[in-house]
Amino acid sequence: MQEPQNPTPELSTHGVGPWAGEWPEESFYDRELLERGDTRNVIDRYRYWSMAAIVADLDEKRHPFHVAIENWQHDMNIGSIVRSANAFAADTVHIIGRKRWNKRGAMVTDRYQHVLHHPDVASFVEWAAAETLPIIAIDNVPGSVIIETFRFPERCVLLFGQEGPGLSPEAIEAADAVVEISQFGSTRSLNASAAAAVTMHNWVLQHRF
Repeated sequence: MQEPQNPTPELSTHGVGPWAGEWPEESFYDRELLERGDTRNVIDRYRYWSMAAIVADLDEKRHPFHVAIENWQHDMNIGSIVRSANAFAADTVHIIGRKRWNKRGAMVTDRYQHVLHHPDVASFVEWAAAETLPIIAIDNVPGSVIIETFRFPERCVLLFGQEGPGLSPEAIEAADAVVEISQFGSTRSLNASAAAAVTMHNWVLQHRF
């Protein structure tokens, strides 16, 4: 396995202006961005790159885990989960249920992240079986395993539920394992987007480092 690299310090948090000096010749650069500047929320490596070039580069290094979210009540957390999926280089995000979701929390990262829709749990489960991907549900229900003791499969789908009601009984039944994030305060559950970020980072700790 390739040794992980330390994160590159970001020097241009607020974007960069027009390219100074002679323009680069590489095809992945966007001529309009070179001329006008790049204020997008991207790491410095991708400054001035076209969107298509960024997606193509990400496709060569995405991790083999997927993220799925049930969307029965138009959950506002989905955008934040998509943003985290992009940050942790998830392969694909799967929306189960309602196709429409609030993209504001994604902060435009959905443009760089593959997103698929499944009309119901049954169709999602059928897709996962065809891809031989185990479904790992994240919820604090009876019989769940605490995340600190669970070894995530390298190839898998991390399945998250709605804020409040959590995963549907059908989704729990379809899961190959149910994992719970340990909590030590008074609240019963974590915010769905926070739970997703914690879980993805646990996968990274186990398989990237």
